[in-house]
Order: sequence, then structure tokens, then C-alpha cells
Amino acid sequence: MTWRGGPTGGDPHRFGTEAFYASLGRAFVAMCAFVPVLFLIEALDVGLHANLDVTAGIIPRRIQGLDGVVFSPFLHVGWNHLYSNSIPLILLGTFVLAAGTRRFLWSTMVIILISGLGVWFTGSPNTVVVGASGVIFGYLGILLTRGVVERSWWNVAVVLLVGLLYGWQLLGILPTDERISWQGHLFGLLGGVVAAILFRRRRAELPEPQPESPTVTLP
Repeated sequence: MTWRGGPTGGDPHRFGTEAFYASLGRAFVAMCAFVPVLFLIEALDVGLHANLDVTAGIIPRRIQGLDGVVFSPFLHVGWNHLYSNSIPLILLGTFVLAAGTRRFLWSTMVIILISGLGVWFTGSPNTVVVGASGVIFGYLGILLTRGVVERSWWNVAVVLLVGLLYGWQLLGILPTDERISWQGHLFGLLGGVVAAILFRRRRAELPEPQPESPTVTLP
């Protein structure tokens, strides 16, 4: 009988290894734990009649609305708005987080800043912009760009899958609906591209190819 052993660990960034699936599982649990925080914020906003989606949102080109760059991704205009963002946020956030917690946090901050400032500079001053959709489009930008710059084609496969599931939402980067901040989506996507390039894995970080495990032959 002949048995060829295989690695039980492997590179957590390489599709198909046990380490990859373990990292993906931890990231999924973390994102599933984070999204209820958004629901808690919305429940407090509704229950206390705080109108946070108005007072803490982005008001383009107004100083009093500049703090919304930081707060707006955590606020939503009602439950339907939050529901529509939850699943893609979990799905895309899981794959981005699986590549490393530090890269995830820094990338998210870059996306929030670029998306928020882009809205503040280019949006209509008569609007208030809130929602996590800019971050969602940023994660799309990260996965797509990583697929190119890191040659991680499973990232591209994830983007294609999301495109099949939520293709109609991807049209949000175009000015097709005045109720939707296409600027937030577009600058979020650009923020993801920038973050993926800034925090890409360097060649020195890439794992050395592992030799094949020896073949064990039993008489």
C-alpha cells in the first residue's frame, strides 16, 4: 500500500490549504459578530429617537458634516437599508479579513477615509449620506486588485461570484438613482484599490515552495 502525505497546515493565503480554511472560518465568525453591532446602533437610534443618521452623517462641503466621514459607515436609514448591506458586508468582509487582521483594519480605515472624503468633496450639500455600502464597494476593490497584484485568482473568483449575486447593486457606482450616493460607492471602490496596493503582500512575504512529502510504502 502506498500513501503520499500532504501538508496539514500550509499558507493561510493559499486556496485549498487547511490554514486557508481555518483563517476563512475565523474571519466569517468575526464578521458575523460585528454586524449585530450595526443592528444595535440602529436599534438605539430608533429607540432613543436620536436621529443619528441625520446628525452624524456626511453633509457634503459643510464643516459640521465632516465628522460623518468617520461615523457614517456605522449608520443606516432604517432597517431595510441595514438588511441590504449586511449580507454583502459579511461575505466580502470575510474574504478580506481572512488575509490578515492588521491588513483588514488598515485597509478598512483607508476605504472609510477615501470614500467619506470623496463624498464630502463631490456630493450635494443638500444631502446627508450614511451607510456601509462605501466600505462594501471598497472590499470589492480590494479583492479584485489583490487578484491582479498578488496573483491571487481566488479573490477574483469571489468578486465574480458577488457580481452574479449582487450585480444589480454594482450599478450603484453610476449616477442612476438620486437616493443612492454613487460617489460613496465609486470612491469606496477606489479606496479599496488603493488599500490593496498599499498593503499588498511583498515578495519577501510570499511562502517558499514546500517540498513534496515523501511517499510511504508498506509491504
